[in-house]
Amino acid sequence: MMNRLPRDSSTTLISRSAAALGVVVALGLLSALPGCWIPKLQRAERGAPLPADFNGAASNLSSAQIGWREFFNDPTLVSLVDQAFVGNQELKILAQRVRKAEYEVMARRGLIWPFLTGRTGVSLEKPSLFTPLGAVEDQLQPVPGTGFPDPLPNFLVAADITWEIDIWRKLRNARDAAGLRYIATQEGQNYVVTRLVAEIAEDYYELMALDNRMEALNRTIEIQDRSLEVSKAVKEAGRGTELPVQRFQAEVSKNTSERMIILQDIVEVENRINFLLGRYPQRVERDSSRFLELTLPALNMGIPSQLLQYRADIRQAERELAAAGLDVQVARARFFPALNLTATVGTEAFNTKYLFRSPESLIYGVAGDLTAPLINRSAIKADYLTANADQLEKVYEYQRTVLNAFTEVINRLAKVQNYGLSIDVKRQQLQSLEASVDNATKLFQAAHPGIEYMDVLLAQRDLMDAKMVLIQTKQEQLAAIVNAYQALGGGGNQSLLGHVPDPEVVGVPPYDTLYPHGVTNPPEGSAGTPYCPPQSAPGAEPPTSPNPPPPGAEMLPQNLEEAVPLTTE
Repeated sequence: MMNRLPRDSSTTLISRSAAALGVVVALGLLSALPGCWIPKLQRAERGAPLPADFNGAASNLSSAQIGWREFFNDPTLVSLVDQAFVGNQELKILAQRVRKAEYEVMARRGLIWPFLTGRTGVSLEKPSLFTPLGAVEDQLQPVPGTGFPDPLPNFLVAADITWEIDIWRKLRNARDAAGLRYIATQEGQNYVVTRLVAEIAEDYYELMALDNRMEALNRTIEIQDRSLEVSKAVKEAGRGTELPVQRFQAEVSKNTSERMIILQDIVEVENRINFLLGRYPQRVERDSSRFLELTLPALNMGIPSQLLQYRADIRQAERELAAAGLDVQVARARFFPALNLTATVGTEAFNTKYLFRSPESLIYGVAGDLTAPLINRSAIKADYLTANADQLEKVYEYQRTVLNAFTEVINRLAKVQNYGLSIDVKRQQLQSLEASVDNATKLFQAAHPGIEYMDVLLAQRDLMDAKMVLIQTKQEQLAAIVNAYQALGGGGNQSLLGHVPDPEVVGVPPYDTLYPHGVTNPPEGSAGTPYCPPQSAPGAEPPTSPNPPPPGAEMLPQNLEEAVPLTTE
């Protein structure tokens, strides 16, 4: 006969199998049901592709590759910018924001690992003998011949471990998003550096222009003073009237008043520079003698796709967009079960001399909790849809940043060209007017009958106006060059970013860890089909930048099609 298990053993085995099957089914339902209740996401509208050139113009190199020291090549201006790097309050504020972003990465990274806490405790208890606990303790002898003391003390030394197992990458995605925002904060700081360099240079050239306007005004007043003296002499000789004297005197007074206004403008521009340098008002050193002959290097516009590489504000928007995509994944993970493990190990005894007697005083325990939201998940849905809305907002901010950068380059390069042509014409005009004033003044002083005082007065006025316009146009041209250089991405200073921790420590993982499923084939149930913001035209590859990329950039996807999943589910 075949051996058979006893009936009670068979029943026990069947009961255990049914219990195990029930646990498996319950776990499956907890994992699968939430995925059926996740709301659909909205997709962003695809942006227009980035043109392959700047309205038909392009070059192989970009002026953004030139360092600002070499570009301006002015020791005085370089010294002012260096002082601003040390004293500017806005840069100091941004440096603290970078620090806070780094600390946020540290905090997010710490949440991934187990938490270990220690605790000690002392208690005293007097149980009633008329209770089960008191009656039992009265009969027990933990040590042969020795019962429990009454009242009963208790001493405890233990360590507790809690750990949320990151099944759905919720904690790791939150860490990676914080790492991307850390890099984005650095890029924002670098963009402010480019704007600071441009503002100081623009104000510096405006200050030189004001000095030249003052010099031109003083020369005009000097010429008009001589004409005033001549008109007085003609009147005293009985060959003229009081009218020329009054007109020349009025012109001198008008220009003297204008000089006071220029002095006020100089004070305000100097103090704008002082403010950017983080110092109190004082004179700003400069050499304005060769302002009209001042030239800056010719601008190379490169190709539009290089803006994605050199513009710090675009890089910042790109990192923030990638971080927003991870925020969606973090919010999505809250729909699924969370696994938490807890463990305790320590020693406990009623007397301290037994506290470390092992294994009798040893205590330990392990527990696991699997929790999932089932009813009233409105808050989780709201957070998920809010993360999606934030992601769409970052998409459109990225598109706007790229469009704004391209438009700035077009406008400023056009201004550089048009103002340069205008200066050439105005120089010719100024030469003609200088000759006209010289001839009219000589003839008037010689009392030539064909020259009236109005001829001299109008010629002097036209000459002064032409000088002022030329100086103003030169200032606008230099400002346009400075701003075009900044718009192309020039003027950054990587040294201001300070010490940067290793990307793995900061929390930016390798690409294949961040996006293990690639682009075109996202995993089933993931965020789905990726969205691609505007990129460069096909075949427009930017040259390699001589400047080092920001920390962690080599570990980020090189285009946002790889980084930003946006779908409906």
